[in-house]
Amino acid sequence: MANNKDSSFSCNQEDNADDDDLVLCVSGSKIVRRGVSDYKISDKVVKFVNAGGEDLQNEGDSSIHIVHDQAFKGGDTLRTNETILDCGSLSSLYQSARFGNFSYHFDGLPCGDYLLDLHFSEIINTNGPKGMRVFDVLVQNEKVVSELDIYSYVGANRPLKLMDIRIPVGLDGVLVIKFNGVHGTPIISGICIKEAPKVPAYELQQGCLAGHSYVTDTPNQFNNVRTKHISKYEKKIEELTARCQLKSNECYEAWMALAALNKQLDKVNTELHKKAFENHSLIQSMGLQEIKLKDAISMRDHEKKSFVKAINELGKNIEIMKLEQTKLSRDAHECANLIPDMDKMLSAIQTQVTKFEDLKQKYNEEVAKRKKLYNQVEEAKGNIRVFCRCRPLDKHEVSAGHTMVVDFSASKDGDLGIVTGSSTKKLYRFDRIYTPNDGQVDVFADASPMVISVLDGYNVCIFAYGQTGTGKTFTMEGTEKNRGVNYRTLEALFDTVEERKDTFSFNISICVLEVYNEQIRDLLATSRTTKKLEVRQASEGAHHVPGIVEAKVESIREVWNALQAGSNARAVGSNNVNEHSSRSHCMICITVKSKNLLNGECTKSKLWLVDLAGSEKLAKTNVQGDRLKEAQNINRSLSALGDVISALASKSTHIPYRNSKLTHLLQDSLGGDSKTVMYVQISPSEHDMSETLSSLNFATRVRGVELGPAKKQIDYSELQKLKSSLDKAKQDLRLKDEAIKKLEENYQSLEIKIKCKDQMHKNQQDQVDDVTGQLELKTQLCKQLEKQTSQLSDEVKEKQDMCSTLQKRVNLSIL
Repeated sequence: MANNKDSSFSCNQEDNADDDDLVLCVSGSKIVRRGVSDYKISDKVVKFVNAGGEDLQNEGDSSIHIVHDQAFKGGDTLRTNETILDCGSLSSLYQSARFGNFSYHFDGLPCGDYLLDLHFSEIINTNGPKGMRVFDVLVQNEKVVSELDIYSYVGANRPLKLMDIRIPVGLDGVLVIKFNGVHGTPIISGICIKEAPKVPAYELQQGCLAGHSYVTDTPNQFNNVRTKHISKYEKKIEELTARCQLKSNECYEAWMALAALNKQLDKVNTELHKKAFENHSLIQSMGLQEIKLKDAISMRDHEKKSFVKAINELGKNIEIMKLEQTKLSRDAHECANLIPDMDKMLSAIQTQVTKFEDLKQKYNEEVAKRKKLYNQVEEAKGNIRVFCRCRPLDKHEVSAGHTMVVDFSASKDGDLGIVTGSSTKKLYRFDRIYTPNDGQVDVFADASPMVISVLDGYNVCIFAYGQTGTGKTFTMEGTEKNRGVNYRTLEALFDTVEERKDTFSFNISICVLEVYNEQIRDLLATSRTTKKLEVRQASEGAHHVPGIVEAKVESIREVWNALQAGSNARAVGSNNVNEHSSRSHCMICITVKSKNLLNGECTKSKLWLVDLAGSEKLAKTNVQGDRLKEAQNINRSLSALGDVISALASKSTHIPYRNSKLTHLLQDSLGGDSKTVMYVQISPSEHDMSETLSSLNFATRVRGVELGPAKKQIDYSELQKLKSSLDKAKQDLRLKDEAIKKLEENYQSLEIKIKCKDQMHKNQQDQVDDVTGQLELKTQLCKQLEKQTSQLSDEVKEKQDMCSTLQKRVNLSIL
């Protein structure tokens, strides 16, 4: 390919030799179709710039130095690694170029005439063709090169040099070279500025100035050159005009022929589109007919299979129904034989039902009697029972040498002694005394009967009272391995609920709150609220706290989770008596709603489990600020509790429940038919004697409420007989209930079986009739489908023949 390009442009060089004068606008300059030749020292090169490249050294003459690209405005640079042919002594000059819209401004040149050499090489449009890049060169705003096309002279990757363009430089010392694109963007590889030889004076007088260059020719010679140029241009214009007229005639003839062909083509296209549309319509109709035919065939096959399957299933069902009918007939005969026995059984069941109603009535009466007697027994023990529990001496008290002041010698009889001096002893009497050796099981044993009272519909309150640090929280809550009264009471409650689930339904909910600084706080609330909680009285007379969280529980695990959440949220603090003292009254309220499934009786009761804050003397605890305020509120609420107890003991007409939030909340469970259990916690240390005596005195006042000799004189043997007779009646009633249920179930099952078999036989007979009718209809439909299928096949064949005929016509018309 390179050899072909070289040979073609060698011919072009000979053809373009006569056109050099048409490009050069300044006489004396010339076009050279080769690269850099050896510049001589006598040439006096002023500046040689490598356009778009770096500094270069001329291999022919080391004194001439080619500097890097400079003094330009605008344009872009381009470099290539292609080999430049006929490049002379330095090929690197033509492997870089500046192209685009640009100009060069050289300053500081002495005034005078200079010779300008411009070096070009086409390294962008290497695949031609001619005319892709045509541009003018202007020096000092005068055109020196007109419509230069590098590719038309030498082709690509070859040098082209314009030499000896004479230019003047004025007093400002500025030389401006502009490159203007005619077609495409200009390009240049090198610019060489040389000093021009001086022209003799007589030549200047005889010469003339043309384009700021001095011409040494005479006027006649100049006219000859001008005439030569004009004749060449006129000749070229005539040739181009003739060629243009020829091309115009050819274009007109071609256009007329093209118009005729387009007209014929439009007619053919119209007919072709018409035929194609008809063909497409036929193909679509054939496709639809084919789809319908396939659907009809597939539907027929599917229905045929379904008919066969249905017939086979019908045969099997008929056989099964015959067997079932035989069996049903046999069962019917057996049932007919059992009718006399059934009559006897029904009369026996009726008798048992009558007895059951009598027993049910007697059972309800016995339950009411048992509840009444049980309540009487509990009242005989006292509606308010007080138990005293003493903790052991701790390590600090033992190390400090404190002695015990509590005497447990008569604790089994309910008497407790406090040694107040060397020879004096003060006695206190309670329902039960717990020594430091008694465990949590022993403490709960005396409170466990209260669970039955709660489920019977009575309000119950169990609370612990005592000095700070005496073990109230341990008694009520305990630890995970040694549960206290709270957990054990609730566990017994759910066990009893499970035992009574056959005759009672229960709905149990729990709320956990505390009374802190005479304010009620909800310990189960997920977020603290600024809304103040108050005690309100409901329409039925019960007291409640609107807005408090009441969680429904169904197992002891759910209860324990709620208790732990409330315990973690409780307010605690430290003082001189106890490092982690409870600074509030923790109150757990369990609401039990029950319904007797036998007689429909409904009850609603409350169980309060209260861990009171510790009573303490302010002088001993030595607290200040918030702790002082907490202690004052605790003592005030405990004092209000003492006032309520005193009013109850004295049968006062006014009970001051509203003096404290604590007593106001417990109003339902401190009076009337409610049951109360109090654990008074004391310390055995002599250091706490004054607080111990204060707690025991308070407990003695509580024990005096509603206690009297008449209440304790109960005949327990009669109660035992009533309990045994009640248990026996329960057992007999349960056995009879089970027998009656079994008889009713057997009777109902027999009736259901007979009805089901009759209905099944009737349904199967109806199904046989329906299937037979459907089978006949399907057979008729199959015959009709076969006829339609044959008709569709004939129509499809006719359509296919018509389509093939139309296709042939279309092909012929196209040809």
